[in-house]
Amino acid sequence: MAAPSGRRNGSGGANLWVSLLLAAVALRPVEAVSEPTTVAFDVRPGGVVHSFSQNVGPGDKYSCVFTYASQGGTNEKWQMSLGTSEDHQHFTCTIWRPQGKSYLYFTQFKAEVRGAEIEYGMAYSKAAFEKESDVPLKNEEFEVTKTAVSHRPGAFKAELSKLVIVAKATRSEL
Repeated sequence: MAAPSGRRNGSGGANLWVSLLLAAVALRPVEAVSEPTTVAFDVRPGGVVHSFSQNVGPGDKYSCVFTYASQGGTNEKWQMSLGTSEDHQHFTCTIWRPQGKSYLYFTQFKAEVRGAEIEYGMAYSKAAFEKESDVPLKNEEFEVTKTAVSHRPGAFKAELSKLVIVAKATRSEL
């Protein structure tokens, strides 16, 4: 299934929208932006499917769930950050390895949102660290739907270090 248009980093419209959203958030007064919540968790190898989730927003109306299976090495410290817009109509979920590149071999991954629909989603094989930049996965390695960013079986090259989602409240949540 092809990713819906405008939901990826490769789309000029999505780039503009994300740039404008990030600029608007950066230019708001400090008290107008809700502070993101960041929680550390272990990504554990062993080939078994694991999940980690967090809620955010009034009444915890939004959820972000990271489900994965990986092989090789030992546990890695990862983080999940969630934040909402001032009006609580948008939320962000970022999942990443703060040390940059993961050394685990991911056999699958899925970052899913609940209570909102994805307007922008991106996956990276390497997260920015020190002087290095984020390295996105190739478009054919993952897909973005209304509620998830996930690997494409047979095309995903097993490297994952960061996921970014910007989502908007669904009509039922407004």
